[in-house]
Amino acid sequence: MKKLILSITMGMAAFAFIACSNESEPMARVEVRLTDAPGDYQAVYVDIQGVEINAQDDSGWISLDVNEGIYNLLDLTNGLDTLLGTAEIPAGKVNQIRLILGPNNSIKVENETTLLTTASAQQSGLKLNVNTTLEPGVTYTILLDFDVARSIVHTGASDKYILKPVIRAIAEAKSGAIQGQVIPVMSTPAVYAISELDTVGTTFADTVTGSFIIKGLPAGSYSVSFAPKTGFQTVTKNSVDVSIGSVTDLGVVVISE
Repeated sequence: MKKLILSITMGMAAFAFIACSNESEPMARVEVRLTDAPGDYQAVYVDIQGVEINAQDDSGWISLDVNEGIYNLLDLTNGLDTLLGTAEIPAGKVNQIRLILGPNNSIKVENETTLLTTASAQQSGLKLNVNTTLEPGVTYTILLDFDVARSIVHTGASDKYILKPVIRAIAEAKSGAIQGQVIPVMSTPAVYAISELDTVGTTFADTVTGSFIIKGLPAGSYSVSFAPKTGFQTVTKNSVDVSIGSVTDLGVVVISE
């Protein structure tokens, strides 16, 4: 209970930041990770310079904050993966993801490292279909599964290695969320999702609409506590269940004076 009281006190101290803590557009969080199916090579290095997501259509490309660099795909086999980048994007339909490669791609065969020839179109962006719907407040992983064995072409005549990426994009929800609306709006409470005695998620009710959403919650049962400004009573909703990939809607929560 001490943790709860401390969290509520800190939340009320941060009340001045309410206006910038709410988003006018429902958002989802996306993280893009890279993995690989094994290939019969010593190493395959790909130069990753960017990742973009098409949130709605071809005019809606959003750039992720990407860890640019050269990755050895053969380090990412047998269930291993690495984080390429993350972004907060509008919730809703996601059509495609675009992987942008640089020119420094190579392959190691029989202890010799050889440049991988790539088409110029790959450097402007390799488009992969995702076709999934993102729920507001939910965190998703898009796994880029790179098939090395099918992506490398060896031309016998010229003895060149050509990179023709074969990649699957797999989207998976990793969290859930809780949303609702408080009345009266003037109560402007801080809202906490509490698991046992730990505050797992915090947000503030919107000062205009009274709406709120607590994002990125693991699956489980929560108590949701509303700590309004002076003159209103604290309200707690118990046994609020959260599922992965879903948004639990508490509906209208009445804050009494």
